[in-house]
Amino acid sequence: MRLAAGAWWRASGWTLQTSLRTGIRLMRGAARGESPAAIVQDAEAELRRFLRDMLGIDEPATNGAAPRPTRPEPSGRRSADDDQTPASLREQGAELLRRSAEIDYDDDGHPAYARILTELAPDEARILRLLVLDGPQPAVDVRTGGPLGVLHSDLVAPGLTMIAAQAGCRRDDRVHAYLNNLYRLGLIWFSREALPDVQRYQVLEAQPDVSEAMDRAGRGRTVRRSIHLTAFGEDFCKACLPLETGEIDALPRPAPEQEGDLVADDTSPE
Repeated sequence: MRLAAGAWWRASGWTLQTSLRTGIRLMRGAARGESPAAIVQDAEAELRRFLRDMLGIDEPATNGAAPRPTRPEPSGRRSADDDQTPASLREQGAELLRRSAEIDYDDDGHPAYARILTELAPDEARILRLLVLDGPQPAVDVRTGGPLGVLHSDLVAPGLTMIAAQAGCRRDDRVHAYLNNLYRLGLIWFSREALPDVQRYQVLEAQPDVSEAMDRAGRGRTVRRSIHLTAFGEDFCKACLPLETGEIDALPRPAPEQEGDLVADDTSPE
C-alpha cells in the first residue's frame, strides 16, 4: 500500500512539473520560432524515461550505436517543419524583398520553372511549342440547339480542338488531361472569345469528333472559343523549351534506357 501511494505521489508530482515545464517551453519556443512538435516529442521521451525508472526497466539496447537524438542536430538547413513556422515564413519573405532591392540582382528565370518541368508530360511540351510558334488555337463546344436553343441548351462535347494532331501528340486521347494540367500550372488559359480567322473554325468543325458530337446533339450548334498561352507560359517556353528543330537536334539525346523510360511513361494506361 505504501509503495502504491509513493508511486502515485511521484507520478503526480512529475506530471505537474512536466506540464509546467512543457507549457513554458512551448511559449518560449513559439517566441523563437521553434516547432511545437519537437517540444512535445521531447516531453514524450521524458515521460518514457520516467516510466522506465519508476518500473525498473532498463533502456533498450542500441547494439553499440549512439542513441537516436530526439531532436535534430542544428545545421545550416532548416527542417520542413521549421520552414512552415510564421517566423520562418516572414524571414523568407523578408529575404525576397531584400534581394529584390539589390541593384545588381539578376534573375534569369522564375524559380518555379524547374519544378514545372518535372510536372509536364512530353506531349504537353509539344502542345506548348505549338502554342508559342503558331499562336492561340481554336476550340469549340458542341451544344444542343433547336427552337429553344436560344433560351436553353445542354453541353454535349466541350473543348474540341485539333491541338493533339497539330502538335503531334503521341496520345491524342489524353489531350483534355494535358490541357487541364497546363492550365493548372498557369501556362495556358481558356478564352470565351473566338479567334478572328473564321476559316480555322470551319476546318475544326469539319473534323470527325465534332461531326459525331453534332449528331449526338441532334440539331446541335457550336460555340467558338480559343486557347492561349498566358504571359507566364510564354516566358516559360522561351526560357525552357528549344523551339527550333535545329536546336532540338543539336541537343544530346538521352541514353537508350532513359529514352525507353520516357516512352513507357507517356504510353502507360490511364
